[in-house]
Amino acid sequence: MAYAEELGQNELLLTADTVVWYDGVHLAKPENRQEAISMLGRLSGSIHEVITGVAIRTAENIKVFSETTRVHFCPLKDEQIEFYVDHYQPFDKAGAYGIQEWIGMVGIPRIEGCYFNVVGLPVQRLVSEIDSSGMEIATRVQ
Repeated sequence: MAYAEELGQNELLLTADTVVWYDGVHLAKPENRQEAISMLGRLSGSIHEVITGVAIRTAENIKVFSETTRVHFCPLKDEQIEFYVDHYQPFDKAGAYGIQEWIGMVGIPRIEGCYFNVVGLPVQRLVSEIDSSGMEIATRVQ
């Protein structure tokens, strides 16, 4: 609702944010190299949840939902964590990692739930929620 402008008849406002939840703690975006290394060290060899909250708004309607995916991390060596932090983009990602990057390929053997949710937007659920809401919106990708 922070977007104050009125939406037109054929407009849709989509907002989403993703968090990593591990052992009762919210892991935000790391502020520096050491914090990124620490976060990945905590996630190493464990299971955590990635939760994305989504709001879809039209001029007549608003729909809010969340999607949760459980992510299994292999035990990672310190060298692997440092390599990832030094060569990829952990600073703009909750939990200090992107599943679509190198660390996801070598460190995540499985997930329970939606892959795209971990990337940042549960696309299939989004389309399903739009369809079930009765919103008059084209849901095809061009």
